[in-house]
Amino acid sequence: MIRTRFAPSPTGYMHIGNLRSALYTYLVAKSEGGTFILRIEDTDKNRQVDDATDIIYKTLEIAGLTYDEGPNVGGDFGPYIQSERKSNYIKYAKQLVDDGFAYYCFCTKERLESLDSYDNHCRSLSSDLIEENLKNNVPYVIRQLIPDGYTNFKDQVYGKISVDNKELDDQVLIKADGFPTYNFANVVDDHLMEISHIVRGSEYLSSTPKYILLYKALNFPIPAFIHLPLIQGEDGQKLSKRRGDASFQDLIDQGYLPDAIINYIALLGFSPSNNKEIFNLNELTEIFNVKGLNKSPATFDTKKLMWVNTEYFKKMSEDDFFLLSEKILADNIKRPNIDLKYVSSLVKSRVTFIKDIPSLVDFIDNTFHYEKDLFVHKKMKTNEENSLTSLQNILPIIESIEDWSLDNIHDTVFSFIKTLEIKNGVMLWPLRTALSTKPTSPCGAIDLFILLGKNESIKRIKHAINLLSN
Repeated sequence: MIRTRFAPSPTGYMHIGNLRSALYTYLVAKSEGGTFILRIEDTDKNRQVDDATDIIYKTLEIAGLTYDEGPNVGGDFGPYIQSERKSNYIKYAKQLVDDGFAYYCFCTKERLESLDSYDNHCRSLSSDLIEENLKNNVPYVIRQLIPDGYTNFKDQVYGKISVDNKELDDQVLIKADGFPTYNFANVVDDHLMEISHIVRGSEYLSSTPKYILLYKALNFPIPAFIHLPLIQGEDGQKLSKRRGDASFQDLIDQGYLPDAIINYIALLGFSPSNNKEIFNLNELTEIFNVKGLNKSPATFDTKKLMWVNTEYFKKMSEDDFFLLSEKILADNIKRPNIDLKYVSSLVKSRVTFIKDIPSLVDFIDNTFHYEKDLFVHKKMKTNEENSLTSLQNILPIIESIEDWSLDNIHDTVFSFIKTLEIKNGVMLWPLRTALSTKPTSPCGAIDLFILLGKNESIKRIKHAINLLSN
């Protein structure tokens, strides 16, 4: 059975690359009916940020990435918070020392800072000196002893990889404060939690040989590795918190829908076999396959994300959209007797963000502050003169309509246009302009008639006629 884990450090907001790792880790497990685990890697106390752990929980909840085991869920190993599992790491580190795969390093901070890279100075200390230093409580770390030779492994995205061990350094496994490093704690916990597939960013590809050497030294089964391509900004630079790139919460605050964000980041490195671009999490789980992951860096394209967000609004049911938009509509429309639900249905397909709504509906309360040139449209072949003529011709027809319904208004207007033997746009453009008082509107003229009502519609057409007559 596939078991994957998402193992974030509580160092701040969830950036996009980190959330994508969580999403793909979730999908690798769930697409095969496996188990998705959350583990909080809080062993680096110097980098921790207050409330960051709560941010992780909240982000996964909003994103819909429900974990099967982890904090607040428990399991055979209890809450998966690394700082509470310190004894496990000490045990395995000392086993490595005893078996000759790791060693005590007593180098001072000052000595280490004088070096460009660690020179393996403590590899060959005598057992007597080690025993004396330990007895005298001399501060130490435990380092991995990298053997000669090559380390070979296969990644499910990048294929076969071979690394000369000379390129690897004797990394620290246990720090002077007794806590494990991120790299070592991962290996131990992934074994204890029976993780079958490790999903992480390609920046960890170069560290993988060290992990494999630890698995072998501890006689642990080696899991499958899935390294994900980098996400870069439109400037070609890697996205990161340190650069100030948008976090998941930043995007939520900007007005993006959580489902749209998840949809979009799923496309940053994954190509569905059916070429579909809009899908919910359940649909994504059904179509996901590791074979669809790409090697090339993915570019975070804000315009594409905005398009996905717009498509989500279009697919949303009218009732769901009204729940989102009702308050902002009520706050921005003061004209009485306006059907807010009808307004909501009209603007739904034009919204990229909920915050767009005020600018889409401000024409409803407009007091006719606009110029004649709004009635000029080259493509529609309208100008001030024929716009005036069209409005003068249609006004008595509109005034005569008794059945003020969408179908009847539509049939009446289009039948009249046919009798005039003019193109639809020559009539509909000035009508839409007169009714909306703006160069653009969230709907066409017929819907505007229903929205504004008969009296207001006639009032606006008369105002436009008066404006164009002077």
